[in-house]
Amino acid sequence: MAKIFLGQLTQMIDRATSGRIGNVTVECRHFFGGAAVYANGRIFASLTPVGFAIKLPKESRDSLLKRRGVRPLRYFAKGPVKKEYVVLPKTLIGNPIGLRALLEISVAYVRGSWKRSKRRVLSV
Repeated sequence: MAKIFLGQLTQMIDRATSGRIGNVTVECRHFFGGAAVYANGRIFASLTPVGFAIKLPKESRDSLLKRRGVRPLRYFAKGPVKKEYVVLPKTLIGNPIGLRALLEISVAYVRGSWKRSKRRVLSV
């Protein structure tokens, strides 16, 4: 099953980024029962049976959580919430331009450049 997620995630990321975000190379790899995306070796998104999850700064997460279909990441019904991640609905991940904007925010965040740049909170 992880192979299916890896293929789907690779296509989704390639469609939105062409394999790069700025000067950062992004790479999809197997991740437990799914697949994850890494920016220079740091994980910033995943596709698993619970959906497509992305790591974002608090302001972006808070803004997204007000939208229909966005929810906090929880791998198991009674498991802990992965606080820095949100699961996006298909309507958001199906839009390559909007997805790229979120991926750019996520990559800046995991690389530590988010705080320095004070980029837009969310524009998708």
